[in-house]
Amino acid sequence: MKKLAKVHFLYLLAIAIGTGIYAFGFVAFNMANHLAQGGVAGLSLISYALWHIDPSYVQLLINIPLLILGYRFLGRRTFIYTIWGIVSLAVWIWIIQRISFTINIGNDTLIAALLAGVFSGSGIGLVFRFGGTTGGTDILAKLFQIKKGIPVGRMLFIFESCILALSLSYVDLKHMMYTLIASFISMQMINLIQNGGYTVRGMLIITNHHVEVAKTIIEEIGRSATYLHGEGAYSGTEKEVLYVVLNPSEIQEVKQILSIIDPNAFASVINVHEVVGDFAPKRGRFKDLKK
Repeated sequence: MKKLAKVHFLYLLAIAIGTGIYAFGFVAFNMANHLAQGGVAGLSLISYALWHIDPSYVQLLINIPLLILGYRFLGRRTFIYTIWGIVSLAVWIWIIQRISFTINIGNDTLIAALLAGVFSGSGIGLVFRFGGTTGGTDILAKLFQIKKGIPVGRMLFIFESCILALSLSYVDLKHMMYTLIASFISMQMINLIQNGGYTVRGMLIITNHHVEVAKTIIEEIGRSATYLHGEGAYSGTEKEVLYVVLNPSEIQEVKQILSIIDPNAFASVINVHEVVGDFAPKRGRFKDLKK
C-alpha cells in the first residue's frame, strides 16, 4: 500500500509540474501575444479578451459540467487525475498572472508562437504521460463517441475548428496563422514527451526460414523476437510469424537480413505508440552478412 501511495503521489506531482509548465506558456506567450488556442483554454482566452474575465475561473467553470458528464466513462483513477489536472492548471494560471515578470523576445510573434507551442506541448505531454488530462473538449468528444458513434478525432477537429473560428473575434488572420504554428509545435512536443523521446517501430515478418531469421536478428542486431502462429486465409498454409520491436534505423538492417536469408519473405512495418518493458533505444549493430 505504501508503495502504491508513493506511485500515486509521484504521478500527481508530475501532473502538477506538467500543468505548471503549460500554464506558464499560456500566460507568458498566448495571453501576452494575442495567440489563440483550441479547447476550453481557447474559450477562456476569448472571454479574457472580450470581457476581461480571468481564464482560470472560466476553465474551472466550463470543466465542472464536463466532468459530471464524463464521470461514468473516465474510470476512477483517470477521473481523480483529471480533477487534479484541471484544478492545478487553474491554480497555476491564477498564480502566474499575479507574478510580475518580463520575457524579452523583441515583439517577435513567431518566437512567441514557437515558445507557446513548446511550453504547452511539453506540459500537456507530461500530464498525458502520467495518466492525467486537463479535461476540456476531450471529455465531450469521448461522450459523442459513446452516444453517437462519432470518432473522437473527428469531434475534436470540429470543436477545435469552431473555437478557433470564434477566436477571430479578437485576433486577426496574422495572429491566427501564428496560432496554427503554435498548435503544430504543441502536437509534436506532446508526441515526443508521451513516447519518451524516441520513436519505435514494430515489424511483422512471414517467412519459411523463421528460425534462421530470428537467430540472426538476435545475434546481429541484439533484438529479441516473438513467434506467432499464423495461417494463410487463402492457402490455408500454417506459417510462423515473427514480431520484432526496433528502432527506425534498424528496419533497413532487418530488410537486409531478409534479402539474404529469404528474399520471398513478407514484412510489414507498423508504428508503435509506446513500449512498456525491457526495450533499450540502442542495442546492437547489424554486421554485413555477405562478408
